[in-house]
Amino acid sequence: MTVRPTIRCLHEDLGLALPLIDEPLDEIDHPLIRKANEQFAQPTGPRERIRSIDDVVMFKVKVQRWRGAVVEAGEPCWMVAAGVREAGSRDDFYEALATAAVAARSRYNIEHSPPLKSSTFCGQWLANKDDLDRYQAEAAVRLLRVMDETVRRLVCASLLDGQEHVDQVAGAELGVLVRGVEDRGTYVAVWITGSVPDNFVAIALNMVPGCDRDGWYPEFAMPDRPLRPGEQIYSNMMDPQAAARLLEENS
Repeated sequence: MTVRPTIRCLHEDLGLALPLIDEPLDEIDHPLIRKANEQFAQPTGPRERIRSIDDVVMFKVKVQRWRGAVVEAGEPCWMVAAGVREAGSRDDFYEALATAAVAARSRYNIEHSPPLKSSTFCGQWLANKDDLDRYQAEAAVRLLRVMDETVRRLVCASLLDGQEHVDQVAGAELGVLVRGVEDRGTYVAVWITGSVPDNFVAIALNMVPGCDRDGWYPEFAMPDRPLRPGEQIYSNMMDPQAAARLLEENS
């Protein structure tokens, strides 16, 4: 599992600016974020609960003088609060967090009915719509990154042996075949089976290096086999120089 700070925690507690969308928040270079991701990498493992918080389950993360509070709610987990341990004090951050949560509960009960039965209220720190929107936007970027890496790896592998190479991306099977064609250059075929997101096929084809984006044509069979049920096949010609560069980059 990954741990990412809420936008509020990132700004107010860690003092960091929100990075561009292509930098996932769980990959931010900060000791507390790195430690949290190490600690929660496995679904089970060492967890120390913040016992003074009783309206939501929070766990402690500690590294150097940094202290954090993580809510484990599936993928992703959220770092909802962070701070530093003052010199001479061991756990002052968690005491201050509990004090603030008790005060928040009192304010909540004044403004809402029925009142909370818990002794604390942490809703103001939990992930909100902005956090979820950011996570979804990053998911699209992550998918593009995985697709690009997969397409280039499959093309490179097929360039080396002239065979079909297959992997899975976003729940679909993606296959590539690259072969030299006498007097014509380098032939590439890409096939896809399974349910795919909107524009998946066009995006995958555009990621094949050295191919004219308008040069893709549907095929009704692979060179060595017929079309399979649910399979889409497209072919193009690849620039031999682009193929050589790809092999050199991956050598």
